[in-house]
Amino acid sequence: MFAISPLRENDFPGWYQQVIKASDLAENSPVRGCMVIKPWGYGLWENIQSLLDKMIKDTGHENAYFPLFIPLSFLEKEAKHVEGFAKECAVVTHHRLEENDGKLVPTGELEEPLVVRPTSETIIGESFSKWVNSYRDLPLLINQWANVVRWEMRPRIFLRTAEFLWQEGHTVHSTEEEAIEETLKMLKVYKDFAENELALPVIPGEKSEGERFPGATHTFTIEAMMQDGKALQAGTSHFLGQNFSKSSNIQFSNKNGDMEYAYTTSWGVSTRLIGGMIMVHGDDDGMRVPPRVAPQHIVILPITPGKDPTKDEAVLECAQKLSKDLQSQFYSGREIRVRVDKRDKGGGEKNWEWIKKGIPLRVEIGPRDLENGNVMVARRDKAHKDKHKMSFEELNEKVPQLLEEIQNNYFQQAKNFRDSNIETGLKTKEEFESYFQKKEGKVGFVRAKWCGDSKTEEELKKLKVSIRCLPEDQNGKIGKCILTGKEATIEALFGRSY
Repeated sequence: MFAISPLRENDFPGWYQQVIKASDLAENSPVRGCMVIKPWGYGLWENIQSLLDKMIKDTGHENAYFPLFIPLSFLEKEAKHVEGFAKECAVVTHHRLEENDGKLVPTGELEEPLVVRPTSETIIGESFSKWVNSYRDLPLLINQWANVVRWEMRPRIFLRTAEFLWQEGHTVHSTEEEAIEETLKMLKVYKDFAENELALPVIPGEKSEGERFPGATHTFTIEAMMQDGKALQAGTSHFLGQNFSKSSNIQFSNKNGDMEYAYTTSWGVSTRLIGGMIMVHGDDDGMRVPPRVAPQHIVILPITPGKDPTKDEAVLECAQKLSKDLQSQFYSGREIRVRVDKRDKGGGEKNWEWIKKGIPLRVEIGPRDLENGNVMVARRDKAHKDKHKMSFEELNEKVPQLLEEIQNNYFQQAKNFRDSNIETGLKTKEEFESYFQKKEGKVGFVRAKWCGDSKTEEELKKLKVSIRCLPEDQNGKIGKCILTGKEATIEALFGRSY
């Protein structure tokens, strides 16, 4: 008996939607393709934002904010960029509404249409062109937390929505070497954050030409494997060369007094990280939240049968005291957060609600427990019936350790799953196609040699497969391309993706 229906193995997309509903993370809004992020889901995002923001600032970046609306002419300055985003842009053409026959009609046409921010390279580049004059102004290291709009035809909560939340870093450098160093440094920040805080094992590497960010010279990525074997692009970092500095006229006077175009980067992660956590850590009872980003670490469930008001009151008082004691402790640099669930609901109903939300620890305390000086503790990384008796002192002492064990277990379980579903033994195109067309068994990633021919990327679309990245840890051995049989130049990671 499981809390979620359908089960993962029967209908993974259906399971994903039901986990979001059952765990009370988010819901569809009246605006097609947009989502309402509910408190439990937004609490996750707040913790993601807080933790990552510190890591970004620790590398020398500062936060700023730029306009939501971008003049159409700004996008037109960078041909590849506008081509890459043109089909996803929402455009504002009027600035006023007037009533006509009982209906509101747009009037007051704008002189120039405004694009609702799909990404901010062009509008930020306009500011940077005014802020940068000399080599002494560099490097310029800026980040912003914002919302963006990309008009999705097939929206899915957290993964692809018309509006979503993210951070986007934008930096300016005097040399190509320094800009590439920045790009790779931020990719490492994303990798460390994904693995250490979200417990998401990721594979870092460079995107192939066919998967590159529009207008970038090089795009780097971290790729995670979901439980259905598909890849999720969890974060990207782009070396933009001088492409955007030329289109936005970001120039500086070098040490010799000569004018040069600067080198720029951009990088970002979004609320799709929450979707990734669901699909990597969730089980058939709902969400499982890594403790380091959990909105609440512990829920205390007082058992008050109602037969003896005095005993019930004593249980509630004990629960509050225990909560206060636990909250005086720290885990992974922040205070342990505890919720005492005093709602007038049955104990079983409340217990299952918190299981589905994925809270790391559940603590039950009733009149008998109070008499014995014990509580019953359940971990979300264990079966829901697996509960252990602990004294109040033992619980207080071991809570940080328990939370870290859960965090590490989630990471290790996800890593073991991913590693066991990466196929490395395929040698021919026939074996490759057979792997992705098989009817039984898990279809995950294929890691194999590739010749670098961009034409093969178009052919992969027939299998609904793409090159997820050219992994950072190349083994250096020369071999034959799995797609063409030609001499290979690099190792690639192939897979289906979200």
